[in-house]
Amino acid sequence: MPGRILVVDDDPNIQRLLTYTLRQEGYEVSLAADGEEGLTRWEVDHPDLLLVDVLLPKLDGFGLTGRIRAAQIGGAHVPIILLTADTDPAQKVKGLRAGADDLQVKPFHPAELLARIKALLARFTPREQLVGRPPLGRVQAYYGAKGGVGTTTLSINAAIALHRELGRRVVLVDGNLQFGDHRVFLDLGLDRKSIVDVVSASSIDQELLRSVVVKHDSGIDLLLAPPSPETADLVSAEAHHMARILSTLRDLYDYVIVDIDKRLDDNSLDVITAADTIFVVMTADLSCLKNVRLIIETMANLGLPPDKVELVLNRSNAFTGITARTAEGALRRKIDHQIVNEYRGAISALNSGHPFMVDKPDSLLGRAVLEFVRVVDKSSPGPAPAPRLAPAPAGIPART
Repeated sequence: MPGRILVVDDDPNIQRLLTYTLRQEGYEVSLAADGEEGLTRWEVDHPDLLLVDVLLPKLDGFGLTGRIRAAQIGGAHVPIILLTADTDPAQKVKGLRAGADDLQVKPFHPAELLARIKALLARFTPREQLVGRPPLGRVQAYYGAKGGVGTTTLSINAAIALHRELGRRVVLVDGNLQFGDHRVFLDLGLDRKSIVDVVSASSIDQELLRSVVVKHDSGIDLLLAPPSPETADLVSAEAHHMARILSTLRDLYDYVIVDIDKRLDDNSLDVITAADTIFVVMTADLSCLKNVRLIIETMANLGLPPDKVELVLNRSNAFTGITARTAEGALRRKIDHQIVNEYRGAISALNSGHPFMVDKPDSLLGRAVLEFVRVVDKSSPGPAPAPRLAPAPAGIPART
């Protein structure tokens, strides 16, 4: 997701390190050494984001941020990240009051700063830039061979990776209508709109769905499950609500990712029928292998072509006594994708409500999910995503 970034800092070492880090990721970089020059460069260059040091000559970072906010009109908003070596919480409060979107304490690792940059660029990308090309319109269903195999974690983080790392437009649908967990995993309240608001309307169209989807800080859109189990019955299989919703979303997004209930009820069957690809998420244990064999048979009985179903071995490096090759022999078919096991990182992300593809995209688990979505994206027609280039230096120091 390339863009233009203005770095305002009077330390030449920080300028060099940030320039290298950002250009390795494909960003265009312009520089300013004081607040007044930063204001001029913002007016002339029209950057997509600013990195602004707090301690600047002539006009400090707070003053520069306030001047920019005062000058912006018509709903325009350029994201600003303030950089400071001061860990006092009052510093962050002062920055936010001035109009900054985020504050990064120095020293920091480049991966952390890049994650913040990508999140803000995804959040504030003008809509006209997003709709400049027709969507790919791919529907993908994630189906767990049994409970606890990590289906929801994988679907959420794959959706975020497709958007933040590959620049795709993505909506994530919580298809577990009675007991969906996306609100918990993403730290969202029961007051957010849900699929109930869609099916309760007189008709399902693009305008309605745009008004109901929840904008997540990661940049993806969410269509949440009903807030209570008893309202799940409002989503009617007889009216084919799920099929109609997916058909409409297909025209709005590159990827419609559906995390579906492991019960194969009529609503789930509508999703499976509409999906271009069904990812069956599994682990290497006997009960899961038994379920996968039954799922494959069921999908064949439903008349689905074999290449529509792809097997994803999650926690592939966990010691269970069953290797991937052994599992393939038992199932008599190949395992299409493997995701490594990093339980501590996954459970930490779950408990915090911050997906690892947001906070730790360069972790072992984050890199595995990124490789997975790159493979998936290559099989989809459409414009090639911007490449992610070589890693940046190990760290950015605090200014002394």
